Amino acid sequence: MRVSTNTPETDENAQWLTQEAYDRLKAELEHLSGPGRQEIVDRIEAAREEGDLKENGGYHAAKEEQGKAEARIRYLTDLLENAYVGEAPADDGVVEPGMQVTAKIADNEMTFLFGNREIAGDSDLDVYSKDSPIGQAIDGAKEGDTLSYTAPNGKDIPVEIVSVKPFTG
Repeated sequence: MRVSTNTPETDENAQWLTQEAYDRLKAELEHLSGPGRQEIVDRIEAAREEGDLKENGGYHAAKEEQGKAEARIRYLTDLLENAYVGEAPADDGVVEPGMQVTAKIADNEMTFLFGNREIAGDSDLDVYSKDSPIGQAIDGAKEGDTLSYTAPNGKDIPVEIVSVKPFTG
C-alpha cells in the first residue's frame, strides 16, 4: 500500500487523513481482506452445506455481507492509495479539510467536520465533504465570512462562518 505523494492542493482526488485515521483504516482493510474475508467464505460454505439455497436465509445473509465487505475493501483501497497523510491543518481560521467548523446555516448554528467521514472516526459530528454543496461554498472561507450556497432543492441558504479550528478527534 502506498501513500500518495500528492497533496489536496495538487490532486483533487487526494483525501487528507490524519496518521491515526490512516492507520485505523489500513488495519481495517488488512482485517477485511484477510481474516474477515475468510470468515465470510467459511459462513457461506457452512450455509451451502445446509442444502436448498433458495430458502437458506443464512446463505443469503452471508452473501449480502460478502458484497458489503468487498465494496468496503474497494473503497478503502482507493482511499488509502490516494490519501494525503499529514499533520492537522494550521489553526488559521480558514476552512479546509480536517477543520471543525461552527457556522450559522439559515439561522441555525451547527458544528461539523469539513473533510472525509473517515477522519471523524467514532465522533458523532456531522461531516461535509469538499464535494457537497455546502462544502464547495465554504472551502477556503474564513471566520466571520458570510456567504451562501444553493441547496439541492434550488434555494439559496445563507451561511456565516462562526469559528474554524483543527479537528482533534
